[in-house]
Amino acid sequence: MELSTVINTIFVVLYSITIIGLVLLVLLENRNPLKTIPWVIVLIFVPGIGLVFYYFFGRENRRLHIISRRIHRRFHKQAGIESRQGNLSEIPKPYLPLANLLRKSNYSAIFNGNDIAFFTSGKDKFDALFADIRAARHHIHLQYYIFNQDKIGNIVKQMLIEKVREGVEVRVLYDDVGSWGTKNRFFDEMTSEGIEIHPYLKVAFPILTSKVNYRNHRKVVVIDGNIGYMGGMNIADRYVYGNKLGQWRDTHFRITGPIVHGLQSSFLLDWYAMSRKFVKGKEYYPHIEKQSDIKMQLVTSGPTNTWLTLMQAYIFCISNAKKYIYIQTPYFLPSEALAQSLTMAALGGIDVRLMIPILSDTRSAQMATFSYVQKMLESGVKVYLYNNGFLHSKLVLVDDILTAFGSPNFDFRSFEHNFEITAFTYNEDFAGKMKSMFMQDIRYCEEIFYPSWRRRPLTRRLTESFMRLFAPLL
Repeated sequence: MELSTVINTIFVVLYSITIIGLVLLVLLENRNPLKTIPWVIVLIFVPGIGLVFYYFFGRENRRLHIISRRIHRRFHKQAGIESRQGNLSEIPKPYLPLANLLRKSNYSAIFNGNDIAFFTSGKDKFDALFADIRAARHHIHLQYYIFNQDKIGNIVKQMLIEKVREGVEVRVLYDDVGSWGTKNRFFDEMTSEGIEIHPYLKVAFPILTSKVNYRNHRKVVVIDGNIGYMGGMNIADRYVYGNKLGQWRDTHFRITGPIVHGLQSSFLLDWYAMSRKFVKGKEYYPHIEKQSDIKMQLVTSGPTNTWLTLMQAYIFCISNAKKYIYIQTPYFLPSEALAQSLTMAALGGIDVRLMIPILSDTRSAQMATFSYVQKMLESGVKVYLYNNGFLHSKLVLVDDILTAFGSPNFDFRSFEHNFEITAFTYNEDFAGKMKSMFMQDIRYCEEIFYPSWRRRPLTRRLTESFMRLFAPLL
């Protein structure tokens, strides 16, 4: 037998063993069959391409731990979260099971006495953030999915450099994929001035890595341990000046009160995961007086968590709603369980309203989003297309009490692949403000109806249904 034949035989045998091993691995992960079957088919019938795609996008990382439970407990102890957290008895009775779910599956402490200001324009958000950065005295912790090298990005960079020169500690985390468009020298300049800065899950080529599919989508700022920011806005000009889609309509929040210690703990855990530096000291968790009577829980979800806490929490909220469910999201790609929960709620007489943008920054995600609309309309969900620019707001409102806000979109990526942060608030006054904001946005929407939606061209509906096949990857 010729040497080339032997080599080819060995290669085929080894490759076949690899594919069979991966198929067995996928089966043993005991995932939803709807996810398992496509991967098995791809690996068997398109082994070469399937192997590459599975390596990048298909691996189940929920059993992996970037940070051990011991480290989690250490951070919680340092923050004094256990000793400061409120009691379940403080939560409105209908939401006791939800609060308990969040505590057990995500270590989500209950913080009472918080106050929240919200911004619906990028200018207002950055004006407030810049004022707080200028007033910082001890530390600034800043984490964004996108940190652009544009006008706003350069203003932030220069402000942080000036604070370091004043003796303020500055730490920055940015997502390596989200900020791919930003040149290394932009971040190097901050490093050279004394700013500590790290990319999250750096993707280095030509060293292939599956990290490309798992991104840190959180937007968190903590200043002096007593002021926090979170929401949907990144550091980019489009939130202030708009772009070809028009003005970007997003929602961001400035928070004061004990919950800021939860934001601090979240940031420092992510900081430890990337730098392996344990930042500790009472100055990072100063005493905070109660600001108001808003009760909150903070959920930090991600692909390495044991439970799909955010998805579970949303399913609970939708399934237990008594009056209404209002949702704002730029991308609507729900899991089957979430889609069923929404349609059942609407069929049961709950006022379910979904607001999505009429135009999107991601054409493929928008087409996949539209594939879900017909079933929503058919069940009685009211669907609104926002047409005054691009809607990038992430918000869930339930029954004049519960408000959920933060970084996650209503899609597979946010529920299963991204590291996200969400605040669950229990307060009627705040929920009322958010409801009023939602109703104001409806003025800039076109409501769509089932008869006209189903009459759209067949080619468009087929294209949308095809893109839906890739919903878990969008």
